[in-house]
Amino acid sequence: MKNKIHKYDFLIIGAGLIGAIAALALVKKKFKVLVLDKKVELPNDDRTLAVNANSIDFLKQLGIWNKLKSQPQPIDKIIIEDNINEKPLIFENDDESMGNVILNKEMSKVVRQKLVNLKILKIETNIDISKILPDKFILIDNKNYIFKKVIISIGKNIVSNLNHKTITFDQKHQSYVGFFKHSKDHNNTAYEFFTQKGPLAVLPAPSGNKKKSTFIYSSKEDTDKYQIQKLINKKIINTHGKLIFDQSISKFPIIPHLIKYNNNFLYIGDSLKSIHPVAGQGWNLGIKDIQTLCKLLDQYSLDEKNINSFYYSRRIVESSIFLGFTSILNFFYEGKNQLNKEIVKAGFTILRKVKFLRDVFIKQAMGRINLTD
Repeated sequence: MKNKIHKYDFLIIGAGLIGAIAALALVKKKFKVLVLDKKVELPNDDRTLAVNANSIDFLKQLGIWNKLKSQPQPIDKIIIEDNINEKPLIFENDDESMGNVILNKEMSKVVRQKLVNLKILKIETNIDISKILPDKFILIDNKNYIFKKVIISIGKNIVSNLNHKTITFDQKHQSYVGFFKHSKDHNNTAYEFFTQKGPLAVLPAPSGNKKKSTFIYSSKEDTDKYQIQKLINKKIINTHGKLIFDQSISKFPIIPHLIKYNNNFLYIGDSLKSIHPVAGQGWNLGIKDIQTLCKLLDQYSLDEKNINSFYYSRRIVESSIFLGFTSILNFFYEGKNQLNKEIVKAGFTILRKVKFLRDVFIKQAMGRINLTD
């Protein structure tokens, strides 16, 4: 038995949310999957996730959504304001909520437990990713394995020597994330403020009384929590009332990138692409990565030699659109010239007057428009 070869369909490196959900989706399709992760304990991630309608449907199919105990907060309205236009843009959808805000760490616990129950997760495994290849023998915990496909889901920390072709847009932004309580009901409304120093998003956070929110502020300028709190107070004191901020604010670098193609690995989630949080769609695009892979596996055998090529060609369209859109949006707002201002004004005017375009914008944000097929 010493020389026994353990044969699997998929090796997934990284048991974060997207890697773990990909594993559950593939197991549901009857594939044999092994997941490796170096972390014994889940990170204490206090951030929230804005989960759009398409992602919610997918999580329900996998039996994940109904396991969340805290109350997801629906987003029924999105208000976008800036310092150029006098009137805001308002987006609403009568048929269903545009998305829900949930706690990152709660979903992480749910999906991690499902991996443990399925006995497909190996943790604390010391392995050199750069030496892993599909259809080649891999030694894991003194056992020989062979995998038909290898999926990389290790977040933004991509190993540099994996021979991937990457596009990078480093605008030197940092994001700041935190929570606050307020005296007035948030009315399930999300806000995006384009300030002179960077975009600020305020979202309803899971709570029993609808009097808690979360924020994401990004800027290339150095700041501190007191400046951020002052900015938030100024923007929403009329709608949210008295604010009480949590003491801690988390800080994260933003380095947007996109991997165009890799013959050996299938990148998913933030490993495939990382976009500026101004659009609030990064995590939902990770779900689209999984859905695209699952659809390909419905159409082709896993032995199809062009699976990787098909996957990247389908994902590059939507990923490039979001990467380009968020980068250009920040460029226009950071530029101080009159031309930039006129372009922003024109965009607001068109979206405000043309209902069809506004509906397309809403459906895209909800994940109801499929650009992968």
